[in-house]
Parts: sequence; C-alpha cells; structure tokens
Amino acid sequence: MIRINLLGQQRPKAARRPVDTGAALPAVFIGAGVVLGGLVLGYLFFSYQSQLTQENNRIKQLTAQKTELQTIKQQVEFFEQEKKILQVRVETVEKLQRDRTGGQELLDMIANTVSRTENLWLSDMTRKGNTLNIVGSSASINSVANFITAMKRSGYFQKVEIDETKQEDKQNVETFTFKLNAEISPPAAQTKPASAPAQNAVPAKKG
Repeated sequence: MIRINLLGQQRPKAARRPVDTGAALPAVFIGAGVVLGGLVLGYLFFSYQSQLTQENNRIKQLTAQKTELQTIKQQVEFFEQEKKILQVRVETVEKLQRDRTGGQELLDMIANTVSRTENLWLSDMTRKGNTLNIVGSSASINSVANFITAMKRSGYFQKVEIDETKQEDKQNVETFTFKLNAEISPPAAQTKPASAPAQNAVPAKKG
C-alpha cells in the first residue's frame, strides 16, 4: 500500500535506541581468549608431538645399535674362543715337534757315550722337554764319573748332575746304581766357510 504525504511536511524520524557496548566487551574478550588459547594449545601439541616422534626415532636407532653391538660382541667372544683353541693346538704341535726333533740323534749320542764307558749299563731313560733322566748301574763309581765326563765332553749336554747313587752287593758282586739328569742342548750346526778357489799360478815370463 502506497502512502502519499499531501501536507508536504517531513515525517519525523524514529529515534534509534542506544546500544549497550559494555555488556558485549566481556564476550569479545572471552572469545579472543578461547581462540588464543586454542592456538597456543595447538602449537604446544604439535611441538610435543614432533619431539615425541624424534625421541621414538632415536630410541629405534639406539635399539638397532645395541642389537648390532651385541652381535659384534658375540662374534668377538667366538673368535676369542677359537683363538684359544688354536693356540693350544699350536703349542701341542710345537711340543711334539720339539720332543721328536733330535730323538734319533739323542739315542745315538747316549749309545756312543755308554759304549765308550767300561762296566756301565743303563736301565731307564726318560725325557721331559729338554731334561733327560737316566737310571743305570756300574761296576765301580769311577765308571759313573767317566760316563758323566763323556756326556759333558760330547757337547750335547750343558748340565749333568747326579740325583742319587747307591751301592749294592748282589751275590758277592759290588755294583753301584745311579740316577742323574742332564740338560739337552745340541750344538748349533756349524757352517763351514766356503774355501776360496785356488788361483792358477801364472808362470813368470823369462826376460
């Protein structure tokens, strides 16, 4: 419906009601605080989440390193045991080699020494390392002394010592039993110097 002002007068404007801004301010501050608090909490959450992820990755790395170190430790312990076993085997082989080396030469040396000594015979002979233990009998104490002297002069023994001597009478026959030990020390092989070739004599020229 259209209204027409026939009087030509302006209609009075309706008065506006004043707005109370004092009641709206707390709501604004509360809303701003909620938004700001949400932003801070979100930042802290994502920050802690990032740190947690980094710590978990570090724990995984350390766990992997620990497992690797344990494997290396087991390998080292295994190699140490193998080394000990091999060392024992090497020492055993070396000992057998030392005991075997010069065995025939030692027997020949003892046999020759006994054969050069009158009225003396051996009943037992054992070797432990470089020590030789001898048990024997003789018709006189002088034969024992001659046997010891012959062993020393052979150059095959460094020390010859008597452990025990005992005199026995069997069927009115006087004998002496003895025990002695000697340190085996075979002389080193001596290399003979090569002889210089003989120079052909040059006949003097007649002048």
